[in-house]
Amino acid sequence: MTATPDDATPSSPSPLVTFELVTLFPDLLDGYLRASLLGKAIGAGIVAVERTNPRDFAPGRHRSVDDTPCGGGPGMVISPVPVVAALEDLTARRGPAHKILLTPRGRLLDQGQVRRLSALPRIALVCGRYEGFDERVASFCDEELSIGDYVLSGGELAAAVVIESIARLLPGVLGCGLSAAEDSFSAGRLEHPQWTRPLEFRGHRVPDILLSGDHAAIARWRRREAYRRTAAVRPDLLSLHPPTEEERVWAEEWARERGGQDQNDALSAQEPRTRP
Repeated sequence: MTATPDDATPSSPSPLVTFELVTLFPDLLDGYLRASLLGKAIGAGIVAVERTNPRDFAPGRHRSVDDTPCGGGPGMVISPVPVVAALEDLTARRGPAHKILLTPRGRLLDQGQVRRLSALPRIALVCGRYEGFDERVASFCDEELSIGDYVLSGGELAAAVVIESIARLLPGVLGCGLSAAEDSFSAGRLEHPQWTRPLEFRGHRVPDILLSGDHAAIARWRRREAYRRTAAVRPDLLSLHPPTEEERVWAEEWARERGGQDQNDALSAQEPRTRP
């Protein structure tokens, strides 16, 4: 029996982003990818994750993917031959992808980079091991990314960070669409402090402003606290995202308050102390 348009099964929509993991350990992230919101996003078809193992493309009976460094030195270096073959194979089978080499020398991943990448339909994440890649691998990738100024044993954990940070920006992944918009770094500021019940816990009480019902005042208070926290903990963000006029006013107020306190402290230190 031939299906008519009315009873034909509708095709599933394509994922918003497909991640292609190029890794020597394709099963390493299985548990992580099945869990929490990311697992639900994959189950719902919003995100897809494919895997390609360069070892499947390594020459020789032993499928060796690495060799000793030219010029000498410790460790082993991943050859360009199986990695580039893996990239060409996934492109031939599933289509072109934006290829990212995960390496400590890459551009630092931040929220701005995450937003940029979230608009791409297919992203290949190339994960290294051992002493790293032969330099020629980078020529076959579109960019290099790092998740921080430290070294891991492999790129799989970095790939997990990239996948989750991008996935949570996609429509339908988070329960509340505003959650990602108000996260730390989304506007160049750390997130404002959060509280929930109980209203008082071991001498610490939820700020009264959050219980006032005045939404405009609450929004302003949250902006102020986000700026205060950023200035105290991550002042480097202020050079990348200069203070607004509102924030400059707050900074001047705090400087005056601090100046008065400093003056009081200095006067107290000068007062003669008498023995009881």
